[in-house]
Amino acid sequence: MAASLSAFRYQLPLVRPLPLSGQTVTVREGLLVRLEEDGHTGWGDVAPLPGFSTETVEDAITALRSLGGSVPLAADAPLDPALPPSVRFGLDVARWSLQAADATVSVSRVLAKTPAASVPLNGLLSGTPEAVLADAARLADAGYPALKLKVGRGDLTDEAALVRRIHAAHPTVALRLDANRAWSYDDAHRFADALGATPIEYIEEPLADPAQLGDLAGETGLPIALDESVTAMAVSDLDAHAYAVAVVLKPSFLGGTRAWSFAERARDLGMRVTWSAAFESGVGLQGLVAMAAASGTPEAPPTPAGLDTYRWLAADVFVSDASPLPLGQPLVDVAQTLAPRAIDLDRLTPVAL
Repeated sequence: MAASLSAFRYQLPLVRPLPLSGQTVTVREGLLVRLEEDGHTGWGDVAPLPGFSTETVEDAITALRSLGGSVPLAADAPLDPALPPSVRFGLDVARWSLQAADATVSVSRVLAKTPAASVPLNGLLSGTPEAVLADAARLADAGYPALKLKVGRGDLTDEAALVRRIHAAHPTVALRLDANRAWSYDDAHRFADALGATPIEYIEEPLADPAQLGDLAGETGLPIALDESVTAMAVSDLDAHAYAVAVVLKPSFLGGTRAWSFAERARDLGMRVTWSAAFESGVGLQGLVAMAAASGTPEAPPTPAGLDTYRWLAADVFVSDASPLPLGQPLVDVAQTLAPRAIDLDRLTPVAL
């Protein structure tokens, strides 16, 4: 059994220029993929991120054309692993969406029998220290259970002092740090010393050489989260990283099914799982909310997800009278977020496959 495949290109304006790995973008470009079978439709988002994804939108179009206009639906017919990750994520979400439409359930219930009814989010801190402290107060007062701060961009002792100030002001809010592989081993050790006993939930990929992460965790006690390293791993490789307390999974960089497999293995190893966005459209973010919800249960909500990128979109792929996704709050209602929304085909450009 196979579904017919079509694709549409989108360009969504951003609320302000977005710096991405040495370049600045003002428009988010990507592809919506549509699968149709037996009167049902499923949508997915193929959104390579400039400066981070190994493929471009043009590469994704080439890959989609190689499929011959159809996609297998059977569970024993997985997608070709040679397809770019963003293509596999988009097609995976479209296949899950199609199954959900056929069964008249939400996508989260395709992935899990008893998904969580709500997904907590982390708030993102950025800007000057004064802006960070002001945003931390605003987000903590709003009820965000976790806050994320980028480090590794300035003086590490100043950054550690800022983390200490945030914790002192909001001791019940979990702090997540992301260094994006900015530091040498000695620099990371100095940061840990400067941080002292201030508790953090984790720090993502602090080292330029990720092979030393285990040693750093053992020597300093820093709680380490894997992020960039995961893209080059097989799922079974996680077993060799027992020092990590968490994994941050971006399905646009991994593929949907592969990311789900990482999540399952991470949970088996006792690691927390944080689902994270890569500036996808609302269709892609619906898929991420579904995956996050399916990672929890009504009694045990998932780890706060990193879906703050939605606020960068000045427009979305849905029709103008559709309500925007309710992602600008600390706790996301899954049913409300995954409720069907019509796609604005007038905003899209058909792609010949």
